[in-house]
Amino acid sequence: MLAGIGATIALGQLNVVFGGQAQTGGVNSIAALPGAIANLSWSALLLGGIVIAIMLTWNRLPATLTVVPAALVAIVTATVVSLAFADVVRVQLGGSLLDALSLPALPESNWGGVLFGMLTIALIASVESLLSAVAVERMKPGTRTDTDRELLGQGAANTVSGMIGGLPITGVIVRSAANVKAGAETRASAVLHGVWIALFAIVLIGVIELIPMAALAGLLVMMGVGLVKPAEIRTARQHGELAIYAATLLGVVFLNLLEGVVIGLVLAGLMLLWRAVRSRPHLEQADDGSCELVVEGSLSFLAVPRLSRELNSVPRGCDVTVRLVTDYLDHAAYDHLLAWKARHEGTGATVTVIEPEQARRAAAPGAGFLTWGEWQGRETEGHASGTLMAGVAAYHDNTSEAILPTMTGLADGQSPSAMMITCADSRVLPHVITHSGPGDVFTVQNVGNLVVGPGTAAAVEFATGTLDVPIVAVCGHSGCGAMQGLLAGGASGDSALGQWLREARPVLRAYENGHPVAVAAARDGFGEADQLAMVNVTMQLEMLRAQDSGAEVLGLFYDIRSARVLVLDEAAGRFVEPRADVGTGGSDLDRIAAGHGHGATAAARRLLKV
Repeated sequence: MLAGIGATIALGQLNVVFGGQAQTGGVNSIAALPGAIANLSWSALLLGGIVIAIMLTWNRLPATLTVVPAALVAIVTATVVSLAFADVVRVQLGGSLLDALSLPALPESNWGGVLFGMLTIALIASVESLLSAVAVERMKPGTRTDTDRELLGQGAANTVSGMIGGLPITGVIVRSAANVKAGAETRASAVLHGVWIALFAIVLIGVIELIPMAALAGLLVMMGVGLVKPAEIRTARQHGELAIYAATLLGVVFLNLLEGVVIGLVLAGLMLLWRAVRSRPHLEQADDGSCELVVEGSLSFLAVPRLSRELNSVPRGCDVTVRLVTDYLDHAAYDHLLAWKARHEGTGATVTVIEPEQARRAAAPGAGFLTWGEWQGRETEGHASGTLMAGVAAYHDNTSEAILPTMTGLADGQSPSAMMITCADSRVLPHVITHSGPGDVFTVQNVGNLVVGPGTAAAVEFATGTLDVPIVAVCGHSGCGAMQGLLAGGASGDSALGQWLREARPVLRAYENGHPVAVAAARDGFGEADQLAMVNVTMQLEMLRAQDSGAEVLGLFYDIRSARVLVLDEAAGRFVEPRADVGTGGSDLDRIAAGHGHGATAAARRLLKV
């Protein structure tokens, strides 16, 4: 929908860039383009081109310049250049905004059309506002929108706007994105946005009327094109939803917003129904008497009868492997499969269920990564070697072929972009929490993520010296057994674990003396062991700096309960959530990284892209 809005805006404003008139709707805009080109205004094209060129190149300039928004620079530059031309069409507001205030008037007829218009505006404005809120959450991780409050506020604002003769009000991604890119942190940014508009529309009308229409058109062309994101097109294609994306976009452009969205919804429903009924289970029997049931396509409640027939055809007592080659697996089908599995194992047979990661996620929404006990559907206690080898078998069946090209390219060596020292706790998954893959992160895991002993020192030396890794991160975690043992006096024992924990005694002393990071963690609601774990990360970073490896250092803390990664902001003396738009200058990430005594390098940004 947003892509369709963007394409419609861009097509309409292209006419103005060429010196023509803006049109309503995509069809009229396309139809008017040949005439606008035939009667081309070189001054309009020049001014629109200046704006487009500045918008495309501004972010490539030094950070000291890009503090000023590209749009502001582009409009001011084009306005100054336009003073040299006499035939430039400029903004005409036609009087003061205050003069436009008026009481509403009830229609004398066509109440049906009025009510339909009200409903359409309410639906579209609500959907657009909520989509904008979701987009802001994705642009600025950590942001949470109260959708009920959003809609109540929009309804109140539209009531007031309608009572004084104003236009409908809605949340718009272009304005929201402008605030996010400018570093906005609170709702005050939206209020201030309205203040600036009111200031220019009421007090500075003369300044606004100096702006060429072609310059504003060039700006809107860039804004519209920016809403058509290639990454989202690739995602739609990968998920088999490109037809839905294209139909919605074309419907918005060539029909209208509401009809385009309805077309997309109807097509999505039809595609979902088609996927739901195209499951293809088939049973194959091997020479040794074992069976393999292969289920392809989508497996939903609609496909349960067909699945049930195939499962019931498995001979009693026959060992069977159920291979799910599915792109969707709902709870009803999964529950039916597990119930049959339990019954069949009751005959003395074994049942092995092999699922692709995508199917496992669908079977347990929100889990993302399931344990052996969850995806095998049985308790793992007493079957350690069996579950481990079942996992190896599943890797060979589902993963090895997919990552073969990557591993072949890495066969002759590695060139990781970061090193992580993490705890040996089985719940800490370095490649998962950094969203990295093979060859990306050089990892060392030990009890308590300590930077001590010749083993860790050798790994750091190898990573920073031989592999030339630019950044070393230390990652602690919540519920750390090593920290709990340290608090309980475990460092006094003669066991190997006690001797190891003695290396962390300075950390315990710093915690007991009221280390600032521990004080901040306590204020944030973390328990004693987690406070100690955060102090431990801080002091391990100091040890890394003392080794003078030349690499930058970074502190992380994995809160297992919330599955969130926190970053040590040494300037503030506390762990915070990374809220930066990765890859942009002047962000929270740059500030946090600067607190470590270094700039936010590409490696740091990549490591923090959680």
